Amino acid sequence: MNAGIIGLGRYIPEKVLTNHDLEKMVETSDEWIRTRTGIEERRIASDDVNTSHMALAAAKKALADADVAAEDIDMILVATVTPDQAFPTVACMIQEQLGAHKACAMDISAACAGFMYGLVTGKQFIESGTFKHVLVVGVEKLSRITDWDDRNTAVLFGDGAGAAVLGSVSEGKGILSFELGADGRGGKHLYLDEKDHTIMNGREVFKFAVRQMGESSVNVIEKAGLSKEDVDFLIPHQANIRIMEAARERLELPVEKMSKTVHKYGNTSAASIPISLCEEIEAGKIHDGDVIVMVGFGGGLTWGAIAMRWGR
Repeated sequence: MNAGIIGLGRYIPEKVLTNHDLEKMVETSDEWIRTRTGIEERRIASDDVNTSHMALAAAKKALADADVAAEDIDMILVATVTPDQAFPTVACMIQEQLGAHKACAMDISAACAGFMYGLVTGKQFIESGTFKHVLVVGVEKLSRITDWDDRNTAVLFGDGAGAAVLGSVSEGKGILSFELGADGRGGKHLYLDEKDHTIMNGREVFKFAVRQMGESSVNVIEKAGLSKEDVDFLIPHQANIRIMEAARERLELPVEKMSKTVHKYGNTSAASIPISLCEEIEAGKIHDGDVIVMVGFGGGLTWGAIAMRWGR
């Protein structure tokens, strides 16, 4: 039994915060932000929209796309570092609101690599025959933990949610290979301080990300028994255009074969990859039978990559 994505959904907040808006808030400039990150604007959830609200909206769309009823979901996994509160988890909150009462539910905290961790976890339960359908959500309200007076991090983050329904797919399709990893020694380079603000050593995180994104992408291709020439599309974590380009160049892919949403949404952490995947599917850039590579990295330090043949 092969596990694959059979439905997708996303939620994007309405409020747009542009680089020009940020120029009025901190000492920065549109040119500086675009040159170093590729970000032009990001979306910010309103005060009355919590992480669980965004997760629920994306989950409903994914269920509809998969044509799977909430009562047929066996497990809910929510990847987030910005839950509404410590407990109950976001997963339990949306389980109740969806009416997915037979599903077990838990949150996963692996920062920007969280969606990869969620997909790989769900894959095990489906391929073992334990569960039939697993809902995986990547969601963040990073605006809640952003220090808007810190020009080094205030320009980077945005809010949003993306969701996927995992189920069994035909032979040769679905998740072909994966890699998950962590290096706690690097935790000091990206963390949340006592004021609940994100602190980042940009130089060290950049070096780690450029190396790991490329290595992990190549590793999952090799594990799947494929070559770089077999890859049709790359969905990298949308953190920084220079990091993304380094991964694309490592795979020797043309520019049009890499997803780029960072300019519109900024870094949405665990929501980044599912939002981008959903957009590329809707745009018709990924077709049945295409081989895609998804790769992400985040605080922890954590990383994850998946090679997948798209389709049911």
